[in-house]
Amino acid sequence: MASTYLERTVTTPDTNGNKIATFSAWLKRASLTEQVFYTSRSSDSNYFRFRFTSGQINVISKTSGTNYFATTSAVFRDISSWYHVIVTFDTTQATEANRIRIYVNGVEQTKGASSYPSQDSTLYMLASGQPQRIGKESSDGFYDGLMTQVIYTEGYAYAPSDFGSTNTVSGEWIPNANPTVSYGSNGFKLTFEDTAALGDDTSGNTNDFTMSGSGTPTLDCPSNNFPTFNNLIRQASKNNLNIMQGNLYSAGNGANNWRSAFMTIAAKTGKYYCEMKCIGTDGSSQNYGVSDVNQFNTGPNDSFDFASQSRGYGLNPNGNKVNNGGAVSVGTTYTTNDIVGMALDLDNGKIYFSKNGTYYLSGDPTSGSTGTGSFFDITTGYIYSPTVAIYGAADNMAFNFGNGYFRTTAVTSAGTPGSTVGVFEYDVPTGYQPWSTKGINV
Repeated sequence: MASTYLERTVTTPDTNGNKIATFSAWLKRASLTEQVFYTSRSSDSNYFRFRFTSGQINVISKTSGTNYFATTSAVFRDISSWYHVIVTFDTTQATEANRIRIYVNGVEQTKGASSYPSQDSTLYMLASGQPQRIGKESSDGFYDGLMTQVIYTEGYAYAPSDFGSTNTVSGEWIPNANPTVSYGSNGFKLTFEDTAALGDDTSGNTNDFTMSGSGTPTLDCPSNNFPTFNNLIRQASKNNLNIMQGNLYSAGNGANNWRSAFMTIAAKTGKYYCEMKCIGTDGSSQNYGVSDVNQFNTGPNDSFDFASQSRGYGLNPNGNKVNNGGAVSVGTTYTTNDIVGMALDLDNGKIYFSKNGTYYLSGDPTSGSTGTGSFFDITTGYIYSPTVAIYGAADNMAFNFGNGYFRTTAVTSAGTPGSTVGVFEYDVPTGYQPWSTKGINV
């Protein structure tokens, strides 16, 4: 989250601590602004920094005012997926380009503009008594996104195979749960598994970090990727639709025009469940449901509501089911702090909504083709994604796709899941899965 970061104070560097180092982290971006992920800094003339800038990965060691740096030629703008990024500095290498290396998902990256240090030179990477920071440089540049398995090795340069491997079935790059590496005196491993102490170092060094701000644990991880709002594919005039807090919170911004956004994971078949918590509403000017991604309007028109389309299906706070520009009352309204569940059966073409665990129209998501209490007969054979539309400033919604949180607040009751790959407030109907990569592949 913005203004959240981790910090610890460096002890005395090891003999080769400022010649050789490896930084490894799994990252899922939520924003495409320039962001600093990791720094170690003593002054404007001496610092080590890893950041995203213009979509590229840039690393720099500024030593006594001289910049040594490398920038990837490729850009990394996929906010729907996890990236495994490795940066190595090793000034002992005879080949100049090998003194700074960058890998993404196991592949060494071609570098554009670069300035390499001389062989065996001492760089600024660590200084005794100075801070290491994750998620911030000085007063700005906060990292906005998710992270896991953040590792720093002092005095050791490692290859991608030490941290990950290629899944022989899917072809995906996946993490090694327990990398066998040496950390050096200032090295660390952050897995964020202890929700009460997210900065705990699990390397054995006890180089624990202190958190400033509030980090939120999540089940979203490289092995089970959950959807978020898609900042890249949403209605073009975005002035009254803010997407924030890990891209799981949509908030109106007072422009009083319909704006829509959909999520980063879609499906054509299967049964899926998710939850929305109403953070605020003025009564009728928000819609929540699913839409065919091919009917979603990303053009420059002044207003777009996904429920105006033939394959856009939803519910609004007035207790109306909405589709194709029409609204039909189903009786029960929802308001601030209510949790609205959505069960989508793409195998039978049905959609169901619940309020605080009770289904509208006495719905039964397990009724199959009978469709007891279904809101609509969904046109099957198309690719659907969870979708929202917001009109005014008061219309704010937070989403849980199985990660167990609404914004920064954990679910309170943890209903019975339909599988082991998600945590929700209320019971998941039998046979339904979270909107996640594991859920879709069940």
